[in-house]
Parts: sequence; C-alpha cells; structure tokens
Amino acid sequence: MLHALQVFTTVVVGVMVGVEFAVAFVINPILNALPDNSGQLGRAHGGRMLGAVMPVWYIGSLVLVAVWAIAGRHHHGTGLVVTAGALLILSVIMSILLLVPINNRSKTWTPENRPADWKQQTNRWDRYHYARVAVIIAAFALLATALG
Repeated sequence: MLHALQVFTTVVVGVMVGVEFAVAFVINPILNALPDNSGQLGRAHGGRMLGAVMPVWYIGSLVLVAVWAIAGRHHHGTGLVVTAGALLILSVIMSILLLVPINNRSKTWTPENRPADWKQQTNRWDRYHYARVAVIIAAFALLATALG
C-alpha cells in the first residue's frame, strides 16, 4: 500500500510540475507572441482557469507528501520526502505571497481596464513563476529519487 501511495504522489506532483513548466516555457511565450491584445486576454483567462485549480493541486500534493513521509517514516528515503515536502511548502508560500496577488489582479484585466504597468506586473509574475517551477522540479526530483 505504501508503494502505491509513493507512486501516486510522485505522479500527481510530476503532472503538476509538467503543467507549471508548460505555462512558463510554452504557453506564456506563445501568448506573448500573439498580436494586439490577444496575449493579455489569454493570460487573464488562464489566470482564472488555473487560479481555480492550482491551489487544490498544490495543497493536495503537499498532503500526499506528508502522508508518505508519515507512513514511510521508517523506510529508506524519508529524508528526501521530508525535504520535498519542505520545498512544496516553500512553493505554496511563494504562491500566496508573490504570485497570487498579481494573478488576482491580472485575471480581471481587459484591454480597457488594465493598468499602465500591466506588462511589468506580468513580467514580475513570470520571474516569480520561474523560481517556483525550479522549486517544484527539485521537490519532484527528490520524490522520484525516494522511490528508488
């Protein structure tokens, strides 16, 4: 049963990493290359859509890692799992303090109501997101290593 939890947790975190990686390095560059206001409108829609799903995914991943750490506390690799959990906690803190405030503003923007510094805010969100992606990739790598 523990092994099934380990595999399931690793897959859930891995898919989350894949989505966040795709946002950073595929979706946002595509949106940035669109003409006129299309990219900003696409980001606003993505902010609404992913803004509703990702909190559940991040917290759910953290809960799964915590259950793995507790259930497997006497098994090999527990230190890696605990460290991965700490990184996921860091990613949640980063999200709440840095990314969510920008996302909450930008998901309501239209070409008519966006602030003058909307591009700077979008670029700041992107920089914070790159850092968060690095953190969750590290957490995923630790979980994958702990499986072995």
